[in-house]
Amino acid sequence: MAEIPVYVISGFLESGKTTFLSETIQDKDFLDGGLSLLIACEEGEEEYDDTELEQLNVKKVVIEEEEDLTEELMLELQKTYRPARVLIEYNGMWKVERLINEVLPNPYTVVQIITLVDATTFESYMNNMRSIMVEQFKVTDMVIFNRSTDKTNQSFCRRSVKAVNRRAQVYFEGFNGDAIDEEPEELPFDINAPVITLEDEDFGIWYMDALDNLDNYVGKTIKFRGYVYKSDRFPKGVLVPGRFAMTCCADDVSFIGFICKYEGAENFVSKQWVNVTAKIGKEYQKEYKSEGPVLYAKSIVLTGEPKEKLVYFN
Repeated sequence: MAEIPVYVISGFLESGKTTFLSETIQDKDFLDGGLSLLIACEEGEEEYDDTELEQLNVKKVVIEEEEDLTEELMLELQKTYRPARVLIEYNGMWKVERLINEVLPNPYTVVQIITLVDATTFESYMNNMRSIMVEQFKVTDMVIFNRSTDKTNQSFCRRSVKAVNRRAQVYFEGFNGDAIDEEPEELPFDINAPVITLEDEDFGIWYMDALDNLDNYVGKTIKFRGYVYKSDRFPKGVLVPGRFAMTCCADDVSFIGFICKYEGAENFVSKQWVNVTAKIGKEYQKEYKSEGPVLYAKSIVLTGEPKEKLVYFN
């Protein structure tokens, strides 16, 4: 049986999902051949033009409750309409992972997940509903911050996404739907200083930027405070000075850091706090399974713990 491609458009109420899908289905190349099934999981101020949907050979099905969206329903819809493709306007309060893992049986195949975000309310949502927003970012392929202006903190938006999903593409659009050029990343440290000195709270921001823009750092010297992690699997002369970072909530904390090579590494043990001065390089490491940042330490000395042990990505 041929696969049925599924496009999931997620986001909170009034984030622009209906407008986005209404514009998408007008693209005749996108809808070329066969019936399209549109599943609307919530209805906001914007509404679909039912006459236009009929002309475009699009069948709309409204699902109001999450428990009504089931594998059995999807199989029934497949049998009834035999769609060539499915577009789902997904409720931002529902878990996308449930849709993928429990609701969509073969032959349905999710080919793209797009998350729409109203840039004017994003910081408020991150402050009050962070865990729900982060859950959307974890599985998305693309995040579009619409209603962006010159006051939109693009760095905050970008880091919030990349902290949990590095592969996700991030775009910004204005109120008229036109693309807005990305602004250069605003960093709280001087990348061009003879020694890049990190404040304790800036480690997470540097970590993300080094992963995304490693070439900007290769050959430069950095100084920071880190928490030592060592493993029996590490070769001699290797440790990882890093920090514990929180991406969502107190239950979502992970250790982040880069491989560090130092002749005196054997003098340190896990859970020690150290000041590190190191040159940043790039090389293949099996732990990364690709090329990645490597620190060549010039000095590592014991120090006290910081006032705040956790770091954040914003």
